[in-house]
Amino acid sequence: MQWWQILLFPFSILLHFITSWRNYFYDKQLWKSYQAPIPTINVGNLTVGGTGKSPHIEYLIHLLKTKYQITTLSRGYGRKTKGFRWASASENAYSLGDEPAQFYYQFSAQIAVAVGEKRVPAVQKIIQERPQTEVILLDDAFQHRAIKAGLNILITDYKRLFYKDYLLPSGRLREARRGAKRAQIVIVSKCPTKMQEAEKNTISTQIQKYTSPQTPIFFTTIHYASPRKVLPNNSLINVERFTHEIVLFSAIAQPAIFEQYMAEKYALLHHFVFPDHYYYTEADLQKIINKADGKTIFCTEKDYVKLQSPDLQAVLKNANLYYIPIKVAFLGEEDNFQDMVYQYINNAKQ
Repeated sequence: MQWWQILLFPFSILLHFITSWRNYFYDKQLWKSYQAPIPTINVGNLTVGGTGKSPHIEYLIHLLKTKYQITTLSRGYGRKTKGFRWASASENAYSLGDEPAQFYYQFSAQIAVAVGEKRVPAVQKIIQERPQTEVILLDDAFQHRAIKAGLNILITDYKRLFYKDYLLPSGRLREARRGAKRAQIVIVSKCPTKMQEAEKNTISTQIQKYTSPQTPIFFTTIHYASPRKVLPNNSLINVERFTHEIVLFSAIAQPAIFEQYMAEKYALLHHFVFPDHYYYTEADLQKIINKADGKTIFCTEKDYVKLQSPDLQAVLKNANLYYIPIKVAFLGEEDNFQDMVYQYINNAKQ
């Protein structure tokens, strides 16, 4: 623990006291949790910042969308609205939040997307207004104890494993490490592609100090897909065509990972880094375009969905802009994970 963490540790003790008593009241059912009458899967974490929840939600959507009627529910972090909202063609990242807008942008023809910071009334509204919903995917509701998911999937970042971390503000944990015991599945995300089994075993042993003994642990990595041209037709572009200097911009939790990938693949001139969930202005985009000076510009798909307003589109009209989609890949035992998800849904539907 570094000196500044020691300095802030008394505040971490206070948070520990508050969250521990809160969890105690829910665990002892002194405070009631609502459980939906249909299968509900939560993808969450113990820490603040990006552990890769959204790509795992997208993985589950791909897995389940042809078998079940799905609705995703997110808080809509950073949106400019309040209350419950359904995603539609008239909504955007400003009214939904960037990640729900991304779900809608990718899957609007196959699933429903909703946002609502109060999860219990939001789930009840989903069931009432979209009764055909067979599975609800909760985005980041692990600490939202007022609602009880049937299947809790806990994501922990390979480079920021929760068992090495401390409570806020000394660290990044939202609650104590033992909160992991509520998870039925743990996924270690953003792992190296060629991860050795010995390292998996070491990490699993440490995680199992805080989970139930039977909780399975899986390992995933992030794969970047081929770049997509933003204007005019979102067509796929062959990556070999980019041989000159490029400029990046991103507003994501861990921009260093994106930057490292792009720097290894292309000649990186500059990376404009903005805070996670940041909403771009015309001045921001103009600055990026000026820096690029006609060169290719890249952003993430999460950034792209925030560029849809007419004012921003006007600025980007002549920009040579592309975005990079990402997807989750399992490092073994993918079939076991899928079987667990299907088994939970089938049992819950009986």
